[in-house]
Amino acid sequence: MTYSKRLAALILIDSIIVTFSIFMSHYFLNPYMHDFDRLMFVSSVTLLLTHHLFSYLLDLYKKVWRYASIEELIGILVAVTGSIAVTTFEQLLFFGVVYERALIVTWMLHIILIGGVRLAWRYYNTYGFHFALGRKVNQANEDQDKKRTLIVGAGSAGQMLARQMKGNEQQDINLIGFIDDNFTLHQLSVNNVPVLGNTNDLAQVVEDKSINHIVIAMPSVERERVKEIITEAQKIVPNVQTLPMIEDIALGNISVSQIRDVSIEDLLGRDPVELDIDSISNEIQGQTVMVTGAGGSIGSEICRQLVKFKPEKLLLLGHGENSIYTIHMELKQLGLDTELIPLIADIQDRDRIIQLVGEYVPAYIYHAAAHKHVPLMEANPMEAVKNNVIGTKNVAEAADLAGVGNFVLISSDKAVNPPNVMGSTKRIAEMVIQQLAQSSTTKFVAVRFGNVLGSRGSVIPLFKKQIANGGPVTVTHPDMTRYFMTIPEASRLVLQAGALAEGGEIFVLDMGEPVKIVDLARNLIQLSGYNIEEIGIEYTGIRPGEKMYEELLNDNEYNQKPVFPKIFVGNSVEVDFDKVDVLIKEHFIFDQQYLKDYVLSLANDKDIASYSFAKVDG
Repeated sequence: MTYSKRLAALILIDSIIVTFSIFMSHYFLNPYMHDFDRLMFVSSVTLLLTHHLFSYLLDLYKKVWRYASIEELIGILVAVTGSIAVTTFEQLLFFGVVYERALIVTWMLHIILIGGVRLAWRYYNTYGFHFALGRKVNQANEDQDKKRTLIVGAGSAGQMLARQMKGNEQQDINLIGFIDDNFTLHQLSVNNVPVLGNTNDLAQVVEDKSINHIVIAMPSVERERVKEIITEAQKIVPNVQTLPMIEDIALGNISVSQIRDVSIEDLLGRDPVELDIDSISNEIQGQTVMVTGAGGSIGSEICRQLVKFKPEKLLLLGHGENSIYTIHMELKQLGLDTELIPLIADIQDRDRIIQLVGEYVPAYIYHAAAHKHVPLMEANPMEAVKNNVIGTKNVAEAADLAGVGNFVLISSDKAVNPPNVMGSTKRIAEMVIQQLAQSSTTKFVAVRFGNVLGSRGSVIPLFKKQIANGGPVTVTHPDMTRYFMTIPEASRLVLQAGALAEGGEIFVLDMGEPVKIVDLARNLIQLSGYNIEEIGIEYTGIRPGEKMYEELLNDNEYNQKPVFPKIFVGNSVEVDFDKVDVLIKEHFIFDQQYLKDYVLSLANDKDIASYSFAKVDG
């Protein structure tokens, strides 16, 4: 039903109820008096008009009544009482008398009928005709073939989910009960579903009730606690699912279809980053924005997040035509007002980049284009320098020349004390924009974050492929740890940093505790429906350039005070930019080993003078 039809239906129903309440109160109090005097007529009109007015002001016609709660009932009480109060005042003002008994009876009938219709609407939408026909005789036999389901969390999300489950006979679910840590609910029923205990009783309840399906319905609980419950549930039942996090749930719109399998992101044990929506919207809306590397996993997600803030133009710049075509078509199908402009260009082509930035003059450039694979860049240091350092310099200087407002570099935690070429080139790229920030009107900032789950360079796709092939899953070292975040989180951090930028900062996300790679592998094996013995884990040894532990800031960069919840900014560090210029101007005459030594020394602020130039033969 469309909104206009639904509104017309509710107004008509309420008008009938108000009119009926008035006539019935008149009949109850004066059963032998059939005259309807002027006082009653004026009072009826006033009551009808004020009821609709209060209902409109309290948004009662916009409520989703199938999810009605005590809040909606209080709204009805306020609307009815308000209309009665206005009618009482009108009788006293214009007629000098008040029909107290008639108004009291009208008030009672009004509340009972208005509330009753809404309750019936909710009951019908939830249970269909079963409230009238009763449950089928063979329902018990049918339930035996369904998943015996336990909901963890009897709060508003769990209650709405329970109503959906009970009202949808097509679902393969037999709801047995709730588990909740609120002790006041224990041994009681919520929506006719018993609360069977708290989370400490989970294993016992599963055994006693033969549970084979658990749904975690705790979208607003801290991620660390949810992780603990998921881990415990996975040990005792084969099928554990969860609702989306609270940021993904439209208010009052939870349904059985939103239940999803537990994902590796649910096991990070850290609450996600929230955005200052207003500040980002103020910066982005109506502007021209460029994303380099727009076809990559991070760049494409930045584009998906950006279009929500309604930029006038979004420039999708990338070197690979297929990936740019893919993200362009995906965003185009959304039917947004934002003009999407795909641009095929290589950031190493300085003239082309300057021409494009000068033509469009974006307010923001999000620079996500980079080579990120650590072992591959160890084997190809020249390409790492050309793309990550010189490519960044080209885009940054183009931004400076065109007077771009903000430039956000996507950096990495591997830029901290880097032992590898990839991390070193990302650190040098930070140096490049910090140098420009000292003299440019453009605000240059960098954003560092850890490993991104689901990105092309992430270990997750490799683990999934190995599990699909029957194993084993390969892990370099049992003690290796990494910071992890999701692709949407990484993209949000980038957008928030752009809005916070003043120039020259390095923003870092508080990513909680680092995660052992081997624990990630174990969790993914279990999420895939296998046990560790079936798939196996094989240790292959640390690869060239890899660190055992990652860091987010150097000791001399650390600033303990966050500039935004979960976002920190590093202190500026003095950099010898002459050495950066040498690398940019003369990298092509270095042999491969010297180039690696040079970028490592430069990124780690070590003495380079002890090295001698080794030029390529010829």
